Amino acid sequence: MIQKREDVRNVAIIAHVDHGKTTLVDELLKQSGVFRAGQEVAERVMDSNDIERERGITILSKNTAVMYKDTKINIIDTPGHADFGGEVERVLKMVNGVILVVDAFEGAMPQTKFVLRKALEMKLPVIVCINKIDRPEARPDEVVDEVLELFLELDADDAQLDCPFVFASAKSGIASLDAGETGTSMEPLFETILDYIPAPQGDPEAGTQVLISTIDYNEYVGRIGVGKVDNGVIKINQDVVICNHHEPDKQIKVKVSKLYEFDGLNKVEVKEASIGSIVAISGISDIKIGDTLCAPDNAEPIPFQKISEPTIAMNFMVNDSPLAGQEGKYVTSRHLRDRLFRELNTDVSLRVEETDAADCFKVSGRGELHLSVLIENMRREGFEFAVSKAMVLYHEDENGKLLEPMELAYIDVPNEFSGAVIEKLGQRKGELRNMGTISGGTYTRLEFSIPARGLIGYRGEFMTDTKGNGILNTIFDGYAPYKGDIQYRKQGSLIAFEAGESITYGLYNAQERGTLFIGAGEKVYAGMVVGQTGRNEDIEINVCKKKQLTNTRSSSADEALRLTPPRILSLEQALDFIDTDELLEITPAHLRIRKKILDPTLRKRAAMRAGNN
Repeated sequence: MIQKREDVRNVAIIAHVDHGKTTLVDELLKQSGVFRAGQEVAERVMDSNDIERERGITILSKNTAVMYKDTKINIIDTPGHADFGGEVERVLKMVNGVILVVDAFEGAMPQTKFVLRKALEMKLPVIVCINKIDRPEARPDEVVDEVLELFLELDADDAQLDCPFVFASAKSGIASLDAGETGTSMEPLFETILDYIPAPQGDPEAGTQVLISTIDYNEYVGRIGVGKVDNGVIKINQDVVICNHHEPDKQIKVKVSKLYEFDGLNKVEVKEASIGSIVAISGISDIKIGDTLCAPDNAEPIPFQKISEPTIAMNFMVNDSPLAGQEGKYVTSRHLRDRLFRELNTDVSLRVEETDAADCFKVSGRGELHLSVLIENMRREGFEFAVSKAMVLYHEDENGKLLEPMELAYIDVPNEFSGAVIEKLGQRKGELRNMGTISGGTYTRLEFSIPARGLIGYRGEFMTDTKGNGILNTIFDGYAPYKGDIQYRKQGSLIAFEAGESITYGLYNAQERGTLFIGAGEKVYAGMVVGQTGRNEDIEINVCKKKQLTNTRSSSADEALRLTPPRILSLEQALDFIDTDELLEITPAHLRIRKKILDPTLRKRAAMRAGNN
């Protein structure tokens, strides 16, 4: 018999990147008494890994739970970046409603639309939280209208359109049900959750069914499956069967060795859990996202939506440069293969394929940021490898016509820079769909439809063109016919002519040719890219060149040579910069750009052959 469990609410917090989801969760935790009086609490406590804290973004969805008036509220903090949309899609299976957080100034943004569409498709009730109402330029009433327009555009039903609006400042820890009132605590939001998010329901007498929506990994206990108990009861030492909606023949008998529920930021061991509980299960090595743990006499998998396909790919390969193996701890193809396939355990949006070469793997993901976070994690773990330029994944329609992934780009720029942005995106096959003013007429908002490959390598250029004042947001917009060739980079590279150590005298002569990426005293090798030239062809230079010492010259004269500080590229900038004939060499200590073919003669022959073809 189907029953409701009134003492539990399961809710996900969804939003566009940087609209304040994680800060909101911080306040809900604080005001529910999770932290003891006087306890020192880090900001954005849910962003637990180093890269999340450094970049100020959420990459992995996190579970937490708070108690409010005898009701346990399980909260899932989700990523806001489009590249991690796969995380959002699957955690929505665990919840009975969502809180959509929207910035009171920025309003509905591309990712707001993406995550809201997913929630509405799954018929989940939505609470809209207009956040950052204390911003000087906040416009909550207009943002409410924008959100309602978005609901209509996404075909929300009447019940979803009749959603409650809560006005909050997560940073100040206050919320109210009226835009004109200043709240005193988060109580209005808690009350709205209890009133509006339905209690989970299921049949406690039926056979066990637990759908695994997230995989956690711990080196001590291995894989930890996180999911919601849909039916029945799950207990420690219970025999269950793993089955999967997309793999009808899959049936593996296993035993539940450890069972946890969430309490604040901790996992608490429990003996059993019933319908509506979000649980973590460890000790099952074969568990995967999308699996259902069922009672052996009722092996019925729960349907699990297909995760959106990757749109972009890179080749990860063993580093074979002259400096290979000097800085990394894990350098062989076996290490690289094991690490990439291990990532598939927790990241459902990723694809890893073996190629014809034993030391090269094709890795596909949802965007450049998705893959760059994997690269950054690997280099911090001690891996050394090389990656190629990102390439988009094409499809073919039934007539054999080539289709390519398209993106919707929403750009906010000061008015004086809009011309430069429109010109650049036009060259990259972007099509201007919409244009209007925001922020009292000082900023222009542009909406472009552009091929995904047109945005590769553009973000750095965009920041330069807008002097750091522009905001660029993109979201995947399906496949469309191929738009024609795009020239990625108009400037060539400065290439080191010989191996050695860079010297001030050589660099001084080289800097007249362009912008350098290295300073004095750095190891270089023939074929390594040491800078960017203003011309549209590559130039070979000798940065290891020493001044010839004679009776009339002294080496101390070198001290008078002034070098322009080099442009040090971050990982994303380096991935943006590299061209199709270049690789990025990644070690725990350095990022080096190099030509795929290091030998200058062989490189010229290859270029001539490519030109003839």
